[in-house]
Amino acid sequence: MQRGYELLKDPNAYSADLARKTGHRKVLYSTLLIIGGLACSALYAFSPRIHIAIGNEIYRAEGPLDETIAGYKPLEQCAASLPRPANPPAPVNLWASLTVPETVSIHKWLTHPSRGLNLTSADSASLRNNSIYHIEVYRPPKGDALTYLESPHAETLPSRFSRVSIHLGANPDAEGGPVIKDYLVGPLPIGDETVMKELTEIYHRDDIPFNARGFGATPFFELPYLLGTFMPRIADVTQDLFGGVALGLENDTLIAGASGPFSFDGTFRRTWVTWRRNVAGPWLHPVNFFQYIDISGADPTQWKLLKLVYNHQIFSTVDDFLSAYHNGTLRRLPDRPDQRQDTDWSARYRPDSAPRDLDHLPGPRQVSFAGLRFRVDRELQYVSWMGWGMYLGFDRDMGLSLWDIRFMNERLIYEISPQEAMAQYAGNDPMQTTTAWLDRYFGMYKLSILSNQGLSVRDMLPGYDCPYEAVYLPATTFSGLGTITRERAICVFEHDTARPITRHMGWHDGEFGAVRGYVLTVRSISTVGNYDYMFDYMFMTDGTVEVRVSASGYLQGGFWEAKQIGYGTAIRDTTMGSLHDHVINFKVDLDVGGLENSLLFTHTDQEEIEQPWFDEDWGKTVVQQKITREIIENEDDAKLKYPLNFQGGYSFVNQESKNKWDIARGYAIHPGYSPVYNTVVGSKRLLDNANWARYNLAVSRRKDTEPTSSSMWNMNLPGKPMVDFHKFFDGENITQKDLVAWVNIGMHHLPQAEDAPNTRTNTAASSFFLTPLNYFDSDISIDSLNAILLSSPSKVGDPYNYDDYGVKPAHCVPDEVPPFEYRGLTANGLDGSAGSAGSNEEMRKGAELYHRIKVEL
Repeated sequence: MQRGYELLKDPNAYSADLARKTGHRKVLYSTLLIIGGLACSALYAFSPRIHIAIGNEIYRAEGPLDETIAGYKPLEQCAASLPRPANPPAPVNLWASLTVPETVSIHKWLTHPSRGLNLTSADSASLRNNSIYHIEVYRPPKGDALTYLESPHAETLPSRFSRVSIHLGANPDAEGGPVIKDYLVGPLPIGDETVMKELTEIYHRDDIPFNARGFGATPFFELPYLLGTFMPRIADVTQDLFGGVALGLENDTLIAGASGPFSFDGTFRRTWVTWRRNVAGPWLHPVNFFQYIDISGADPTQWKLLKLVYNHQIFSTVDDFLSAYHNGTLRRLPDRPDQRQDTDWSARYRPDSAPRDLDHLPGPRQVSFAGLRFRVDRELQYVSWMGWGMYLGFDRDMGLSLWDIRFMNERLIYEISPQEAMAQYAGNDPMQTTTAWLDRYFGMYKLSILSNQGLSVRDMLPGYDCPYEAVYLPATTFSGLGTITRERAICVFEHDTARPITRHMGWHDGEFGAVRGYVLTVRSISTVGNYDYMFDYMFMTDGTVEVRVSASGYLQGGFWEAKQIGYGTAIRDTTMGSLHDHVINFKVDLDVGGLENSLLFTHTDQEEIEQPWFDEDWGKTVVQQKITREIIENEDDAKLKYPLNFQGGYSFVNQESKNKWDIARGYAIHPGYSPVYNTVVGSKRLLDNANWARYNLAVSRRKDTEPTSSSMWNMNLPGKPMVDFHKFFDGENITQKDLVAWVNIGMHHLPQAEDAPNTRTNTAASSFFLTPLNYFDSDISIDSLNAILLSSPSKVGDPYNYDDYGVKPAHCVPDEVPPFEYRGLTANGLDGSAGSAGSNEEMRKGAELYHRIKVEL
C-alpha cells in the first residue's frame, strides 16, 4: 500500500490545554514574535546558503536574504545516471555466456538426423527418450586466453566451445542402459569444422549415472506423479490429522518437499518426502508426515513407496497406515490449533502495528551528483573503476563470475567464481536428518524445467536490492527448452562507506587528513527454493577486494516437539528452525606479479627471550610474540584451516618479484565475516562430493582439467562423485607455480525466533578479503583526489587551512526516481522466437523445484 508523507508536520505541536487558555496564547504569540525577530536578524547577519524554489527553477542563495532574485544562481540538472563508456583491454569477452542465436544454432545442429542422437524435444520427452538437458559456454584454456589478452587480434582469439549435457534415456541396455553424457561442441559459430566429443577429462569417474540425472530432463513429473498414486487415497485421513489434502487440484492445501541427495553412488534414486501446508512460506509449516520413495531408473512403473512415517511410527504400506488409523492404534499428534489458524505469520505482510517515529518519511538515498564514476561496456560485460577493470561471466550452475581482473594496469586475478553452495541439516525426523543440499545441482541461475520461464534469479528490485542509481546488466541462460534473459540480473554501483579508508588527526604538517572510503560493488542475487543468496564483489581504492555472501529467505523448518531439542529452536508452537551449516566455496586464481606464485604461511607465536640491556628491576627476560614465515611446498600440505585465534594467515607471493624494500610481493587471503567450514565430517551424504567444505581454504596447482571443485552431478553421488576435490591434491610441488585457492565462507546457522519470517542479511553474512601484502611500496589509496589534508592556522583561533585537491561537493538537481515497476524476464524458444513469460504458478513450480511439490494425477 502506498503512503504519502508531509514534511514539517507535527500533529502534537500544540497541546489542547494551550489552545484553550487565552492568556497562555498571548504569551506564546509574544514569544514567537521575539524569536522570529531574532531569527531574521541572525539570518541576515550570518547569510546562510539556502536553496529556494521559484516556479520550476531551484536557486542557491549566496548572500543575505534580502538580496534580489538576480543574486541567486539556478541549480543545474545533475548528470544523467548513466555510466561512461569503458575501454576494455580486448574487444572480445572470452568468458561471456552464449547468445540466443548461438544456442539456437547449437540446438539445431545437435538435433539434425546426421548427428545420430535421436533427440526428443524436452517439452515432450519422457525419461526413456534422449533429450538435451543443458547448453552453456565452455571457457577456454587459461594459456590460450592469456595469449589473446596479451595480443588481442583475430589470429590469437581462442576457439569458442559449448558444453552440452544430454540425458540418454533411450540408451540400449546392451550399451549400459540409460546414462548421461557431457559433450564439447565447437568451434563456434556452427560450421563445417564443428564437431562434438565427449567431455571426460574434468571428471574422476567415467560415467554419469542416470540416477544422478537433473531435475529437468523431462517435464517435472517424477515426484508429483508418484505422490499422486497414493495421497488421494488418504485424503480423509490427512484432512483429519492435518486439516489439509493433496488431491492434485489447484486448491490443494498440502504440498510436498523432498530431501537430497537422492543417491549415494548412482545405483539408486530415492528421497524422503515431507508434507507442508500450502500457504505463504510453506517451509515453516511442516505437519510431521513423511514418505520414503524410490524413483530409480527410467521406468515409472518401477517406482514405489517404500515406507511412511507419522509421529515416529513407521508403516511399510499405505494400507498399514490406514489400518492403524481406523483401528485406533495410530498414536496421534496432540491437537495444535496454531497449525490450522493464523498461518499468515510466515508471510511478509507488514504487521498491524504503529509506525516507528518518522518511518513514514523515505530514507536517505545515494546520488552521484557529479555523475557516475565507473565505466561499463554493456555489450562486452566489462566494468572499470578507479584503476580496476574486469570482465563478467555468467552461467547456469553458479551465476556471476569475474575474469581478468586488473588493478593499476596489472593483472591481479585471472578468475573469481563461486563453485558450490552446501547446506547440511540436523534433526530428529526423516527430512532434516537426511538433507545435505549442493545447490549447483539445481543451478543458482537456472531456466525453468517446465517451459521457457521461471528461474532461480529474477530481476532485482530497484531501490531495494540495489541503489536507485545502480547500473543493471543482463544475463542469459539456457536449458533444453529455450533461453531466458533477465535484464536486471547484475547490478553495479559505487557507494560511500561513510568510513574513511585512512585518516589521522595529527599536529605536524602533512599528518592531519583523511581519504574517503569509496567502494565499487558488483552484485547478483539468487533464490534457490527457500533461500536467497546475495553475492557481492567489492573493490576498494587500496587494491583490496572483498567477496561477501549474505543470506535471507525462509528456513527449512522442522516440526517442533520435545524430541527435537538439541537440533533447533522453536520459532512457533509447532515449527522449529533446524540447525544447519552453510558453506560456499569460491575459486580464486590469483596471479601476483605473474603466473609463478608460492603459498606463504605467516603466523605468530609467543617467545621468552633474554636481552643484555634489561635491568634487574624488570628481570632479564621478556615475553612477547614473534613472526614466523614459511613457504608451503607441497599441495598435500595445503588443505588449510586458519590458525587458532587468527594468529596469522595465508597469502600468495611471487618470490621472484620484489617491492622497493626487497620483500616478495604478495596478496593475502584474509578472513572476513564468519570464516567457517563444515562441522560434520564423515556423513555418507557428504562423504566425498564436498571434501572442499572441510577446510577454510585449500591451494592446488592450477590445471585446465580441474576447472571447478564440484559439478552439477555431485549432489547425488556423495559416494562416488564426478568431481572428487581431494583428487586435486596428489603431492605436486607448489613453489613458484600457477596456483589457485579454493576459499570457503558460510555460517553455522543456529536458528532463532528472529529468523521468521525471513533470515536477515546483516547477521547471515560471510566474507573473505584479498588484500595487498607488500605488493606495493606503500598504501596507494593515498593518491586519491577525494581526500583532504589540513594544516594549522597561522593565527590561533582561525580556521584550519586545508587542501581538498580541487574536488568540491557538487550541487545539482538529481533525476526524479522513476515509479517502481517490476516485470520479470524475457524468454525465447528453441528456435529463438519470443516465448511467453508464463503464469505465476508455472514460474513458481519451476523455481522452487523439490522444495515445493504439488501432487499431479
